Amino acid sequence: MAEYSPPVVRTRRAQMYFPLKDGEVDRLRRFGEVRRFAAGDYLIRAGESGIGMIVILHGRIEVTRRDGLGHNEPIRTYGARHFVGEVGQLSGRASFVDARAETEVEALVIPPRGLRGLVIAEAELGERIMRALILRRVGLIEAGAGGPVLIGPVAHPGMVRLQNFLRRNAIPHRVLDPATDHDADALLACTHPEAKDLPIVLAPDGATLRNPTEHELAERVGLLPVLDPERVYDVAVVGAGPAGLATAVYAASEGLSVMVLEARAFGGQAGASARIENYLGFPTGISGMALAGRAFNQAQKFGADIVIPGVVRRLDCTRSDGYALELEDGATLKSRTVVIASGADYRRPPFPGLDEAERDGVHYWASPVEGALCSGQEVGLVGGGNSAGQAAVYLSSRAAKVWMLVRGPALAATMSSYLIERIAAQPNIELLTGTEVERLDVDDSGALCRVAWRRKATGETTERALRHLFLFVGADPCTGWLKGCAAAIDAKGFILTGRAAADGGVEPSADLVQPVQEPRAHQGEGDARAHARLLAGEHRRPVVGLGTAEQQLGHHRDEAAIALDQGFGRLGVAQQLLGPLQLRIQKLSDEVGDVLGAGLVEAFLAVEIVLKRRRIHPRLGGDLTRGRVLEPQPREQWDGGLDDPQAGLLPPRIAPIARTAARPNRSHGRFSL
Repeated sequence: MAEYSPPVVRTRRAQMYFPLKDGEVDRLRRFGEVRRFAAGDYLIRAGESGIGMIVILHGRIEVTRRDGLGHNEPIRTYGARHFVGEVGQLSGRASFVDARAETEVEALVIPPRGLRGLVIAEAELGERIMRALILRRVGLIEAGAGGPVLIGPVAHPGMVRLQNFLRRNAIPHRVLDPATDHDADALLACTHPEAKDLPIVLAPDGATLRNPTEHELAERVGLLPVLDPERVYDVAVVGAGPAGLATAVYAASEGLSVMVLEARAFGGQAGASARIENYLGFPTGISGMALAGRAFNQAQKFGADIVIPGVVRRLDCTRSDGYALELEDGATLKSRTVVIASGADYRRPPFPGLDEAERDGVHYWASPVEGALCSGQEVGLVGGGNSAGQAAVYLSSRAAKVWMLVRGPALAATMSSYLIERIAAQPNIELLTGTEVERLDVDDSGALCRVAWRRKATGETTERALRHLFLFVGADPCTGWLKGCAAAIDAKGFILTGRAAADGGVEPSADLVQPVQEPRAHQGEGDARAHARLLAGEHRRPVVGLGTAEQQLGHHRDEAAIALDQGFGRLGVAQQLLGPLQLRIQKLSDEVGDVLGAGLVEAFLAVEIVLKRRRIHPRLGGDLTRGRVLEPQPREQWDGGLDDPQAGLLPPRIAPIARTAARPNRSHGRFSL
């Protein structure tokens, strides 16, 4: 029987498993209740919702994992003053392991709500516990322990689809190929599945699924929480990319009830990036998955409910008590405020043969799953933006050769210079500019087998036997679910807000839908506590985190600088890096700066929410989508103070709230309501 020893255990064991001191155990008692279990009792069962974190007072608990083929393997035995749990217990999700009492056990059981309170209230101890819970999930992922088992040919399109879904959502799983694994081959021989039944999935609770959808698999692994149709959330966020997760963190940390709905996986398109090197706060770079995982755990820490997959079919704006979001599975959720951070759908170019080849061999992102599939092979890649550049560099470390096909004359206009230099330095990347794909061919099994392209300048056509083609040709706004609501959408699918809507003669949407932030904008802000609370109170409206052509930035005092990032994401919208800013509130001398979140301030709620009407700060203006830097205005034009109605920054009935927000909270030296 193999020992449970994934890499993270070997390198960070002391951070994952440590005994609590007696005084620390006493501090945790207020968050849970003491319970007793007889020897042999199961405290946790794989596939069932967990009871929370378990702190052992007396006795021993054995934690084991199931391999899906009838075997149980030990992970660890815990004794007195140790705690049992992993990061899924923050939200009460289904467990991936079994926990059984070896002896009579007396334990402090801390439910999910108490666990979230613990990691917030007990700063130092909570940080250590949170880190241990996250690392334990990492260990399960590295070992493929306790999650579903996927059985089928490793290159089968269904296997690739489900692997990506589980990997992107940080669900531990194992992959068994009948060609190399005797147990998997024996199982398929007994079940006699048809081709349409593959892959076979063995769920943690013992259920067997045949070629399940992502939604069916999510139900079995605990990604879908039980939703209360009568509950009215303060904030519903559509999209769990960096913008949506930032919204969830800031709103939930202010005590608002938050629901996040994501169609595919947390992190959005950024989460699929192999490596991001120009994201503020990460000088050595970070993978999109790691960045998104931190934000996802942070949102859960503050109590945000997250539904994946949660596909919104329609937004009902006709209700007098808020909004209703109708989901694809028939469920309906209610919210007082909706934040639109739904990102974009990958664009499908009109290549002849794409429909046939898309099933097997055409990819829209480059993850370790695809990297393993094309190891040692030649691959094609279409696109000239930053996402294409990141993918090309990543694939060059796996594939024998990368044919990079770019329609334009050069990369300089569409890609960051550091990526251009890195591509030039890779000997196995062949860059072909001024080149278009002519057609894709498939073999008898329906898999991609050949790609033909043409040089526009000479008309020369080349054909290569390629089994994998990666497409990074942009994306279209995912706003179809807003049709029928009073939101103005232009011909390309972008949401019109503020002056853009008014100029188009769509006054209702200008008042109803308000811009929050350009996508992938990083902003240093001051204390946002009052503004986030206003979100669920004073204003009942959707706010937009995508595609707005203007920014309404109130409350800023110092010089603002905006650096444009040419291709981060496929919409090509400017990335802003606003320098350290202070919230200017009259008669305050204490600094309220609190730089929020290492570059995840993409959809920061406070800026627009306080401004009920369309008001531009007198000092700031400009059109970000056209790359113009905001121009500061003379100080005398804005010296009236934030809460002075005559200054034009806040409506008169909002100004008293801003003054209240500026009152110091003596208990912790910060500002709050």
